[in-house]
Amino acid sequence: KQVYPDGAQKELASGYHWVTLRQFEAFAELLHKVGRALPESFEEGFERMYNYSASVLRPDGYAPLNNDADRSDHRLWVREGAVRYERPDWLWMVNNGEEGEQPDGVPSRVFPWAGHVVMRSGWDRDAHWGFFDVGPWGIGHQHNDKLHVSVAAYGRDLLVDGGRMYYKGDRWRQFFRGTSAHNTVLIDEQGQASDERETASPLAEDACVLTEELDYARGSFTAGYEGIKGEAAHTREIVYVRGKFWVILDHIQTDRPRSVQALWHYHPNCSIVLEGLSVTSTDAGKGNLRVVPVSDINWEIEIVKGQEEPEIQGWWSREYNHREPSSATIYSAAVDGTVTFAWVLLPASGPVPEVIAELIGNEGVRLAVAGEASVEVTVGAGGPQ
Repeated sequence: KQVYPDGAQKELASGYHWVTLRQFEAFAELLHKVGRALPESFEEGFERMYNYSASVLRPDGYAPLNNDADRSDHRLWVREGAVRYERPDWLWMVNNGEEGEQPDGVPSRVFPWAGHVVMRSGWDRDAHWGFFDVGPWGIGHQHNDKLHVSVAAYGRDLLVDGGRMYYKGDRWRQFFRGTSAHNTVLIDEQGQASDERETASPLAEDACVLTEELDYARGSFTAGYEGIKGEAAHTREIVYVRGKFWVILDHIQTDRPRSVQALWHYHPNCSIVLEGLSVTSTDAGKGNLRVVPVSDINWEIEIVKGQEEPEIQGWWSREYNHREPSSATIYSAAVDGTVTFAWVLLPASGPVPEVIAELIGNEGVRLAVAGEASVEVTVGAGGPQ
């Protein structure tokens, strides 16, 4: 009852996924000691839970920092599961291809019940890794963060989830579990309201498409935004061109003029600067990421780090009782009504090239990365291209 058919525990927090798995295993061990048999479905469930954990790990072996999770190394636990269930593909996943057998198919993974999409370039230490949340709120330890995106590449975290901080009922806790601590959109400066706790069905088949060349995923938040008048909803589509970049299309459906704020939170170790309308990290000899807005919108851009007043912004929590300043880039604009805008997320090792891009109607982006040919990425009725 606590685990979806795709193996994700329904709190949808990587840490509590492991807490429940360990408790389930302790129960199974107790029955084994007294000679009681477990239903076969229990062992099958354990294997699905291990498979979920192995499949969502960052290239450095740490689990996603989602809902009330900490940034935790899960490689040892996954290795234990790989031995128990004779899964050499899991060994490959946690050892960056230095042990085990290469998994079949593309390296990206979709968990249609959890609504978690992991977009990868490969299994090596320097691989691109993106985590996109299009699933339910969760049955406990929830954050109001649907359509959030995390990105790691070239050995380090770049765009991050804010983390959990602690469980005190104060303004710090409210920030960390709120929309403002995540890489998604505010409407009229307000975050997402509570969403459905649990889903009764998986994502539609056309909501996620994985091919050799690219990945596509789509999700919507329709539960409303705290305290706003009228109706507003957010649909986000992502295309990952494998080994190159992400293109994100944001569609805001609204019945009246609004202010929109798009948020991009960098890891505290990233040194970031504004270059025109784009923001990029600039750390020599390390993985970096450029975020490029693509639209006709007149964005106002602000970088906030370690702010406590008038509201909390620009903080990151690695684990319980920890917080440190991190850079949040806030793109703000007034819109007359329903609108579409886009982003290019370009990772690189060392300096990130410039990007020239334009919106193609409401369905895609035409872009050119410095030194490369122009590319069109579309998400029309024929599917992602």
